Amino acid sequence: MSGGAVQALQLFAALSLLILLHEFGHFFFARVFNTRVEKFYLFFDFLFPFPNVLNFSLFKKKKGDTEYGVGWFPLGGYVKISGMVDESMDKEAMKEEPKSWEYRSKKPYQRLFIMLGGIIMNVLTAMVIYAVVFGVWGEEYLPTEKAKYGIAVDSVAKSIGLRNGDIITSVGGKPVERFNKIVYNIIVDGAEDIQVIRDGEPVNITIPEGTIHSIIKRQRNTFITERVPLVIDNVSEKTEAEKMGLKAGDSVIAVNGTPIRFFDEFDEIKRSNAGKPIDITVVRNDAITTLSGNVPESKILGFQPVLQASRFFETETIKYGFFAAIGKGFTYTFDQVGNYGSQLKMLFTSKEVKVSESLGGMVSFGKLFSPVFDWQAFLILTAFVSIILAVMNLLPIPGLDGGYVIFLLFEMLSGRQVSDKVMERATTVGLVLLLGLMLYANGLDIFRLFQN
Repeated sequence: MSGGAVQALQLFAALSLLILLHEFGHFFFARVFNTRVEKFYLFFDFLFPFPNVLNFSLFKKKKGDTEYGVGWFPLGGYVKISGMVDESMDKEAMKEEPKSWEYRSKKPYQRLFIMLGGIIMNVLTAMVIYAVVFGVWGEEYLPTEKAKYGIAVDSVAKSIGLRNGDIITSVGGKPVERFNKIVYNIIVDGAEDIQVIRDGEPVNITIPEGTIHSIIKRQRNTFITERVPLVIDNVSEKTEAEKMGLKAGDSVIAVNGTPIRFFDEFDEIKRSNAGKPIDITVVRNDAITTLSGNVPESKILGFQPVLQASRFFETETIKYGFFAAIGKGFTYTFDQVGNYGSQLKMLFTSKEVKVSESLGGMVSFGKLFSPVFDWQAFLILTAFVSIILAVMNLLPIPGLDGGYVIFLLFEMLSGRQVSDKVMERATTVGLVLLLGLMLYANGLDIFRLFQN
């Protein structure tokens, strides 16, 4: 199975699970307050946001007052709560007198809990997943000071003066304990410079205006990475690397007779030899072997290097007991909520962050997942996507949970309930806005695919 297919399956599984749990949150609080739920659907059984277009289900079953089903339109899901203006836009039911089991008959605080139920469930889901991850695997990270070979840089990092092998000591004059937080601190904190050791001497690198924009525009995690020795992790079938005889575990020590040690050195030589013969010298089982082949015009030989920091560096691992893992899951979840909130805020406050370059649809979401399935990575990303869903649903846009919450807070503060007519119009506008945003985000993904 290709890496893209593995990513797509992980995205489908994660979103399906999180959508079900989100809708269950609404369902749970509706039942707590004796409110009838007419439908509970994974995906939409209509062409969202048009409730009367292409109405059919892939599966449905009625149990009690609720119809449970799986819709055909795989973007979201919903619960249809009696007496509520929602995605189904059931206006006829709203013309009748309110019944005791309907949403509109409940007290404001009860309706507030019903509307926040999905967000609460998404946050709880993230907490549970993080607690499981910390309890099973602990927390492993690479201390910045332990990245003994320095950094490997991409073209953006090189353009501001960073070099392969630089050892970062601080960002903006402040030490960064964890290597994986360096780029985050540069982007979110708006650091103006980076301090490094180069050839044994301290060097200050000024971060010019436009750097953050360039990092985000590339949509890759390559600005700086740990510089690691070149050891082959796996070789793809029917590639030049396989024809040459390269194998997993080979340590590359020379290319075309030039001694090298790191992947960035190999990559530079490879790129300058596209379409030409290449000799790669490796150490295999304590023996030195030279393998010959040709660099394809695509410059892709067909092997993956070992990238796990733990293979080369002295990483730190914090182990958590049962209760400590629960506590860590709780605090880490809210740290991530704050981190994502800061990133979202930058869309509106930063001159260097452009919506057209930062926003993405399903393809962008899918690329977040690893092309090789790993339970730990899958769970960590699923928890973070759950946080994204919670934060996005809290936005004050009619049609999202946050839109309903705004109307409820207005009612609770003023004592006046927003009319059904206003709710209908606001929900219609909100759903159209959401459709436009969805088309725009996925359109950007399609444009990027053709652009690449």
